[in-house]
Amino acid sequence: MLISLHIMELLVLFTGLVETAGTITAIHPDGPGIRLIIQSSLIANDAQVGDSVCVSGCCLTVVQNDDEGLHFQAGEETLRLTTLGRYESGQRINLERSLRVGDRMGGHFVTGHVDGLGTVRSREDNLEWSKFWFDAPRKLLPFIASKGSITVDGVSLTIVDVDDNGFSVALIPHTLTSTTLGQQVLGDRINLETDILAKYVTQSRQFDE
Repeated sequence: MLISLHIMELLVLFTGLVETAGTITAIHPDGPGIRLIIQSSLIANDAQVGDSVCVSGCCLTVVQNDDEGLHFQAGEETLRLTTLGRYESGQRINLERSLRVGDRMGGHFVTGHVDGLGTVRSREDNLEWSKFWFDAPRKLLPFIASKGSITVDGVSLTIVDVDDNGFSVALIPHTLTSTTLGQQVLGDRINLETDILAKYVTQSRQFDE
């Protein structure tokens, strides 16, 4: 049964390689949650209702695709646990369509299930490169290791260093310009998803004990 559940969780996957940065054109109240409308010609051209899209690290379902853009709904729990509730109209947002059978795997396995919110602790720019330190919730630290993988706002990154409060990453110019990470400043909140393999390894060790 445990194996079957794991397989089901892996049916919708992303790589953390952002395809494009879309723009939020409207945010409307929708029941206890909100409806996000996002413009992105690249994604919208072939997106179908029911498709899964990673929206800055959050797996959301396309509920409508029209001239206004792609429509997504986010409920109370999603707004509470992610940064989606803080977004504003006009804001850029990272987008990636889910993997299809046969697609190349360029980043790492990403589910789009945000584990917690992090905070930009520091940013050091060196010409077109940047080094960031992010604070992370203490509960996530066991899954964060130097040279391991992590997803920040939907972007697959390799961890450089780890300390008692978080981790650092080195961002190349392409990542800074093609995703929203280049806009991050001190104190900004970001969506974090730790490596799914690290979670399973840690969980198996706990069972062994």
